[in-house]
Amino acid sequence: MLDALLKDIPLERHEALLVGAETSDDAAVWKIDNETAIIHTADFFPPICSDPYEFGQIAAANALSDVFAMGGKALTALNLVLFPSATIDISVLKQILRGGADKVKEADAVIAGGHTIDDFPPKYGLAVTGVVHPDRIIRNCRARDDDLLILTKPIGTGAIVAGHRIGDVSPERYQKALDCMKQLNKNAVDIMQKHDIQCATDITGFGLMGHAFEMAKGSNVVITLNGWSVPVLDGAYDLIDMGCIPGAAFNNMKYVGDQAVVADTCDYNTKMLMFDAQTSGGLLISCDRNRAETVLAQLQESGYPHAAIVGEVKKRTDVREPFLRLS
Repeated sequence: MLDALLKDIPLERHEALLVGAETSDDAAVWKIDNETAIIHTADFFPPICSDPYEFGQIAAANALSDVFAMGGKALTALNLVLFPSATIDISVLKQILRGGADKVKEADAVIAGGHTIDDFPPKYGLAVTGVVHPDRIIRNCRARDDDLLILTKPIGTGAIVAGHRIGDVSPERYQKALDCMKQLNKNAVDIMQKHDIQCATDITGFGLMGHAFEMAKGSNVVITLNGWSVPVLDGAYDLIDMGCIPGAAFNNMKYVGDQAVVADTCDYNTKMLMFDAQTSGGLLISCDRNRAETVLAQLQESGYPHAAIVGEVKKRTDVREPFLRLS
């Protein structure tokens, strides 16, 4: 829908705009000088959980993630608040903002202001500014032939949140999903930069398949994901099996369309999990095959115990060849 909306609106071009909207990358990047480039991104959404403090944490982690996916350091954040002050007690907003501020502080950044309007339902997020060296930008369009793909966090948050709303998720499994969404992708940045990672993206609303598709299309390669190797939150597969499939998963499947080929050996539940929309998901990292095991081990030691090698990249030799395969 967004592509159709923007197709007749000309993209602005400038020699200092190193990353724009052309490849659906995670953020915009503007070159200041030969040593410094500024990362700009913004994200906000309605509550994904009932606890306002945890919602603030998750929304902030989700917005900050774009900076980390580009290999950058977060500097400042502006609160983006839409809140119905006439119908919800202002103390709720205070808790949302406190959650966001604590997560921004954890990211070694600072809240520098924000903007608030009256609206229902409430929504919260951040506009984030970060910094990266112009030669160290990590893009979503630089996957290389024979790379392996590493995913840092388990998927399934969409299914777990939907299941919780209808009472089909245990408190323990629900809390694990919330904790996963609250976790920053910050610790992965130094590892990616240390190993000269050129390509990564964070997994959010388009699901693993949708974001892998954008990576493959932008890089003009074929990505194969191994469904059996993708880490999944406890209970998510069972919820899909029960028919608890959020509508966003079907929208993501429609978005990718015939550019994804699903093997007969991949069952329906696994396929739908691959399209499940994520909130504050992990990073999908395209890594040189010879370094993949080392990178994986360092990620697991740095707070991502579920990180796993989930696929590979191959050269696309025919323009008719689909960009994405799921086995």
